Amino acid sequence: MIILASCISASTSIETFMPGQFEVMIERNFSSAHQLRGYKGKCENLHGHNYKIEIYARGRELNNIGLLVDFVELKEAADDLVTYLDHKNLNELEPFVTEQNPSAENVARFVLERLAARIDDDRVKIYKVRCFETPTSVATYQVE
Repeated sequence: MIILASCISASTSIETFMPGQFEVMIERNFSSAHQLRGYKGKCENLHGHNYKIEIYARGRELNNIGLLVDFVELKEAADDLVTYLDHKNLNELEPFVTEQNPSAENVARFVLERLAARIDDDRVKIYKVRCFETPTSVATYQVE
């Protein structure tokens, strides 16, 4: 480490040698019912979950005040989506009426795509959503 430090001039940033990314995550909860079409087993019946979703954003640059994304803005966008899903039958909501089965995998993708449309810009990207149906059963949807 001493050799590396002596080779770096005072004006050279450590990022020149070690580019990194920032990541933020928020968590939201909602309760919804669903049934899996085409599934053979008890999940084909109408049932409910207390879902937890983790929403991850990343980027290489912070804004002019040192934030990747304003948590307030990210939470408001997530809360609008949670309001759409909370205490509803997912099978009665688009895109789950006919287009997609309301599996945890598809819920994770739905959340990511809706939030990305609102939040993503040239600095920050919603890149991963984890959807917990239970504390031990989770599906993740991630984009590069």
